[in-house]
Parts: sequence; structure tokens; C-alpha cells
Amino acid sequence: MRWTEAKSPLAVSRNYAVVLLARASPSLRLKNHLFRALGMRVGAGVAWGLESTPDVFWPELITVEDDAIIGYDATLLCHEFLQEEYRTGEVHVGERAMIGAGAVVLPGVRIGADAQVAANSLVDQDVPPGATVAGVPARVVSREDAAND
Repeated sequence: MRWTEAKSPLAVSRNYAVVLLARASPSLRLKNHLFRALGMRVGAGVAWGLESTPDVFWPELITVEDDAIIGYDATLLCHEFLQEEYRTGEVHVGERAMIGAGAVVLPGVRIGADAQVAANSLVDQDVPPGATVAGVPARVVSREDAAND
């Protein structure tokens, strides 16, 4: 399958240019403004590390809730191109969640409120609220509720 059959090359080029500008900008206000202009739902107080990258094909499938942190060079993907098809899925980052540097979040993943994703992890399934995940693929290494026992 050719990617141009899935999404307009003009739309992808525009999205890429906007994401490229946002990735290099040190201004969180500008980043959030640019990402909202692409159709992303970005809450108040969201912090994006330098070089963090939302999906350039379907940015409108991304929601990042209030006070979440997307770390340096982290990637949020909403699509996968396979041999015979492509798949899309929403990515949802909950309030106060933290995605570490270099982490990759795959399509269809929901990261719960107050969850933490360790640096360089590959997140291929939902992360429960308050959990910390790490690894490739990322797995739960601790839970907030366990610390309160």
C-alpha cells in the first residue's frame, strides 16, 4: 500500500512542517498552540521536551490532558503502515502523566492519569493510572496504590 492513498501528501507535508517547527521551539506556549492548530487536544500546562514528536499523519487522534509531560525526543504514533494495510488508533495521555525521554507510544494506547513511562520504553498497551512502566515492550514495574499499602 502506498501512504499517499491513506492521507493527502499536502496535509502530511503541512503537518510535518508544523511539527518540525514545534520540535525545535523552546517555547511551551508556542508548541501547544501549534499542536492545537493541527487538531490535537492539548490541555493546560502540558510540557513538551525538545524534539518530542507527535504523529504527522493523524495528529488529530492525539489527546494530552492537563499538566502532562512529554519528554525529550519522545514519539506519539497514531498509525502503523503494514505490508497490506495501515492501522490508526487514538493516543490518550492522562492528567499529570509523564512520558520519559526517547519513549515511543504506539497507536491505540491510553496512558492513565499520574502514570509514568520510563525513558526509551516502547508502549504497546494501555498504562493504568498511577502505574510506572519500563522496557521494550513496556511493562508495569510499580503502581501508585502499592506504595500506599
